[in-house]
Amino acid sequence: QVQLVESGGGLVQPGGSLRLSCAADVRDFSTAGMGWFRQAPGMEREFVATINWSGSFTIYSDSVKGRFTISRDNAKSTVYLQMNNLKPEDTAVYYCAAAPRFAIATEDYGHYDHWGQGTQVTVSS
Repeated sequence: QVQLVESGGGLVQPGGSLRLSCAADVRDFSTAGMGWFRQAPGMEREFVATINWSGSFTIYSDSVKGRFTISRDNAKSTVYLQMNNLKPEDTAVYYCAAAPRFAIATEDYGHYDHWGQGTQVTVSS
C-alpha cells in the first residue's frame, strides 16, 4: 500500500521559516518525480514545487521562487520543502505527491498517482 506522510507544518509569523517533510512508502521512490502542492480555503489546489528522480532538476511556481527549496533523500525515501520568508498568502494545506510513472520534475497534476493527507501551514502574526 502506497503511503505518503507529511510533517512539519504549523503556525509561523510572517518572515519565518518552516521545513516540511514527506516520508514516502512508495515503490520505486528513487525513480519517481515528486512534488508539493497546496490548497488554501475556498481555492483550488495549486502547484508549488517539483523535483526529478535524482534531485538534479527542480521547478517552482512563481509565487514561491526564491523563497522555497525542494530537495530529496532517496536513501530515506523522503522529500523536503524548505520554506523561508513566509507570507500570509502562503497559508494553506500542503500536500506531498508522487509521480512514479515519471522520473522527471513535473507540474502536471495528472502525472501524480499518490498523495499525502496534507499538513497545515498558517502564516500569521
